[in-house]
This record gives sequence, C-alpha cells and structure tokens, in this order.
Amino acid sequence: MAKSMSYYFIVVALLAFAPLSLANKMQGWNLFPQFYDHSCPQAQQIVKSVVAQAVARDHRMAASLLRLHFHDCFVKGCDASLLLDSSGNIVSEKGSNTNRNSARGFEVIDEIKAALEKACPTLSLAGGPNWEVPLGRRDARGASIQGSNNDIPAPNNTFNTILTKFKRHHLDLVDLVALSGAHTIGNARCVSFRQRLYNQNGNGKPDFTLDRYYAAKLRNQCPPSGGDQNLFFLDYATPFHFDNSYYKNIVAYKGLLNSDQVLLTKNHQSMQLVKQYAENMQLFFDHFAKSIVKMGNISPLTGPKGEVRQNCRMINSY
Repeated sequence: MAKSMSYYFIVVALLAFAPLSLANKMQGWNLFPQFYDHSCPQAQQIVKSVVAQAVARDHRMAASLLRLHFHDCFVKGCDASLLLDSSGNIVSEKGSNTNRNSARGFEVIDEIKAALEKACPTLSLAGGPNWEVPLGRRDARGASIQGSNNDIPAPNNTFNTILTKFKRHHLDLVDLVALSGAHTIGNARCVSFRQRLYNQNGNGKPDFTLDRYYAAKLRNQCPPSGGDQNLFFLDYATPFHFDNSYYKNIVAYKGLLNSDQVLLTKNHQSMQLVKQYAENMQLFFDHFAKSIVKMGNISPLTGPKGEVRQNCRMINSY
C-alpha cells in the first residue's frame, strides 16, 4: 500500500473500517499509508474497482467524489460526518446550503463500504496527479449543518473570505490556489454563478472580469430566473480530464465561478500561481498532491476517538 495512487483513492479517506488494534500496534494513533496492509491488503484494489465502475457509468462521479472529500474535511475535519443521514439528534450536513441538491456520490460510498466489509469484515480514472494517502481515520458520531453552512468556501465568497476559511484549517494561499484546481473536472449549477452574468455588484451589470463572449454563451442556458439546476462544466475546455486547463481558462477570464476568477484578480501572489500552473501542469500536480494530503489530515479521528461505522449513513447503536 506504499505505492502512489490516483485521486479517486481519496474515497478511502471517507471510510473507517480497520480494527482498532492495528493502529495501536503499528504506529500509535497516527495515520499512515500502510494502515490496511495486514487487516485488508486488497482494500485499495476494491476501492479502485468500485470507483472505476461508477465513473464508467457516470463521468461526473469522479468530480462528485472529490467534492465530497473537500466538503467533509472543511467541517469538523475529515471524519465522514458528511455521510450521515438525519436521525435522532443528528441533522445531516447533506441539507446545508453548500450540499443541498448538489452533493452526490453517496451510493458509491455505500457500494465501496459493502465491498470492503464483505472482503474484510469489521474493518486515475480522469488522469491527474498521484499521491500517497495516509490512512486510518475513524468516523464521527455526529454532524454539523451549521459548520457546513459557514465553513465551506462558497462560489460567491470574496477572495479574503475564502482564504480565511482555508487558514482556519492551517491551509495557506498555495493550498487554496492548488486545491481550487479540483475544478478542472465537474459541474456547477446556474444558480452558483448567475449573478456574474446579470448583476455582479448590484448595479444590474455583468461581472467585467468575465469574458463577454463566454458570458453570452452561458446566458443561453442560464437565464435571469429559472433554470437554477442547469449544469455547466467548471472547465469547458477539458471537462473530464484532470489537467491545468482550469488555470488557462482563468487567465483568459473564463473562470466559471466568482471564486475561480478572483484567484487571478484579487491577490498578486495568487495571480502568479495561477499563471505558473497554467504554464506548468507538473507544478500544479506537485502542489495539488501535497495540498490534498495536507487537507486530508485536518483533525482526523484516530485511536479511541469516533467509531468504525457499520453503515456509513448512520452511527452505530450500542
């Protein structure tokens, strides 16, 4: 399990299924890539197989699973709280403003969990960079819809607001710009960027940092009202490939979301990184790999903390 793996293995970070004794015996309560080598050596292959089938059925699924990882980690840390359904005293994060009608892929997580439990009881599909994922997280016994509403960067947030939300988790400006590159795949809804097309600053005018020809094309499917759920590629150039086209689009003032374009227009250091990534895909891959591992280490539950859920969608009953 020491070898590198493509980004879809972030799904492993959402699942906790290893025996507690293994973590204690091998490396205390720390995360490490070899966590499942003895308890479930086929874990990575199982995850890869299920995700490969899911993405073959639905090309959007790769981006959807990556988004789940982001939205889980930014609320109370990487503890799978996003997977919980509402029950008892738990109000699911799935109903928050940032997740409602947009977070998806939960059934793939369920499928992975079932396959892992069957094989180990109790326990780069779109291209892009590889990285080694520290494993051994456990699951939260609660959720925070308030945290989901307030802590996850939103499409219309200012640059400083987004950076502040990153810094709360000890992520810096490089992490912000590199991890934003996840938008090289996936979709966004019309409602997420409509104001850029019609009323960016409350003056009834479009965002002047958005290429006018690109804006005109977007208006065809994103009217002033209605069509909220209409989907648009975050990276119109290569929507199903994990590459640096996202940054090339931003340099051309064709970033879809406000939170994309401000990386170029609102901060000099950020602007320089955007231009470097647009010119050097390997640099982007290197920085992205380091940053997503860093993000995946936000307040993980290990050792006796949390639990190993039998069902990803609900806490265990004791």
